[in-house]
Amino acid sequence: METVFTVLILIVAVAVSGIFFRIRALPIQLPLPLVQIAIGAALAWPGFGLHVMFDPAIFLLLFVPPLLFADGWRIPKRELFMHRYAVGMLALGLVLVTVVVVGLFAYALVRTMSLPIAFALAAVLSPTDAVALNGIVGQRRIPVQLKHILEGEALTNDASGLVALKFAIAAGVTGVFSLRDAALSFVVIAAGGIVTGIVTSWAFSLLSARVIDASATADPAPGVVMTVMIPFAAYLCAEHFGWSGVLAAVAAGMAMNFTQITRATTAAARVRTASTWSMIEFVFNGMVFILLGLQLPQIIGRALEEGHAEGHDQVGILIGDVFAVLIALYLVRFAWVALLRRLTARRTARQGVANAVPGTRFSAIMTVAGVRGAVTLAGVLSLPLARADGTPFPGRHIAIFIAAGVILMSIVVAVIALPLLLRGTRRFADPHADEERRARRIAARAAIEAIAVEQRRAAQDPSLAEFDHVDAVASRVVDMYERRLAVLDESPRETGEASRDEALELRLRIAAMQAQRGVFLDMHATQKINDATLNKLVREVDLLETALIARAGPYAQGH
Repeated sequence: METVFTVLILIVAVAVSGIFFRIRALPIQLPLPLVQIAIGAALAWPGFGLHVMFDPAIFLLLFVPPLLFADGWRIPKRELFMHRYAVGMLALGLVLVTVVVVGLFAYALVRTMSLPIAFALAAVLSPTDAVALNGIVGQRRIPVQLKHILEGEALTNDASGLVALKFAIAAGVTGVFSLRDAALSFVVIAAGGIVTGIVTSWAFSLLSARVIDASATADPAPGVVMTVMIPFAAYLCAEHFGWSGVLAAVAAGMAMNFTQITRATTAAARVRTASTWSMIEFVFNGMVFILLGLQLPQIIGRALEEGHAEGHDQVGILIGDVFAVLIALYLVRFAWVALLRRLTARRTARQGVANAVPGTRFSAIMTVAGVRGAVTLAGVLSLPLARADGTPFPGRHIAIFIAAGVILMSIVVAVIALPLLLRGTRRFADPHADEERRARRIAARAAIEAIAVEQRRAAQDPSLAEFDHVDAVASRVVDMYERRLAVLDESPRETGEASRDEALELRLRIAAMQAQRGVFLDMHATQKINDATLNKLVREVDLLETALIARAGPYAQGH
């Protein structure tokens, strides 16, 4: 009963944090993660009696797969491919350098920390959090190219950082580490995880197409529930065979983005799935940060106990360790980004393109924008409590304290520094506005053509043979799309009682929306619009079609 009560309190706290964040109760707008950490710290007050015990394996299984699955589902694949060189250098090269350099630095800095724990700390500090970054500066304050790179990095370095964490934990538990065996194992583990994630999504798509009722009037809930299970299924299957469950969750999300759109799913199922995953991502991200605030007293207390022999001013030393590790992370990241800029500049110069790479300000923004978030916390709290022989990990609690401190300080630094670095830059418009307007225009023309086809079919319908208003109803629907072609921002208003007139209008509108969706999918397949634009446009049509089907009632069963 106590566990259920605690879970309910945490869920309510997540909801309150969202409300508090949106009403802008403070004169200074704080990022949502800081608000949630503060609420968690308030709940840690002894009088409330809230206490959460962590099983590292369960914590990793519960929080990491759905968060990475959602990231993989959401990331624009076209932009990820366009910036694959920069993303790969940051997500693989920078993670490797960070693990080695910051790991050795942490080992030298904290005398009570073992080398595997130091490498594990560096591994969990490698992933960045684009969601927390957007909460700090907003969607349109960051240059478009930089935003795409940061999003791609945040997705892929989550996987690479947590895979590195797995090797560090294995070395700490067994006491054995071989670079050659680790490199070979990395390839096998990564490939196995990616294949497992893709196969899991494909199997779900095949099963749902054969088993789940995909008619327009069917309840989409069974398919949505199965979707929620995909990241856990991919993670557990991969871990069962000794592969990377983290990469399996990411690959499943990226593959699911494709299968969910291309297979024959209903508009209601897509709308329900998108809403469900939006809620899951908000709740799980929020619970991770609230749990951080809730654990702060224990994290500080256990870190003090573990490092008691290090000095009398232990609190000051621990805070100094946090700042030292954060500075080391910034220096490594700035140097790596500067190297990436130089290599990119040379490559573009050989192609005859001058001044193609932004300057030092770009490197500074990239450095400060590398905030740490939910995946870092989930990873560090998943550190095992003991070695294989039962002895506790030396330095585990100090590593958790340093990671928690780096999360807090990286967010605070970004809140202060990013507005200064971005000062003088204009708020960037939607980078996909032109392609969205072009897609709407083409889709509206396709809708008008589909209405004409459906109008001819309606004229031959025996039940409408004596109905004299077929052309008039069709004209009204066509007029709506012609107005949309002119202004592109008018929404049709639905009024009137159910009648043959309304039923025909609904029939024509549904045909038009199906034609629009087909155009959007074709344009996405030919890379004329990206995933973000496709998802936005398809969701808009799905919402409208769902409302129309609800109004149409039995009429919709034939469509």
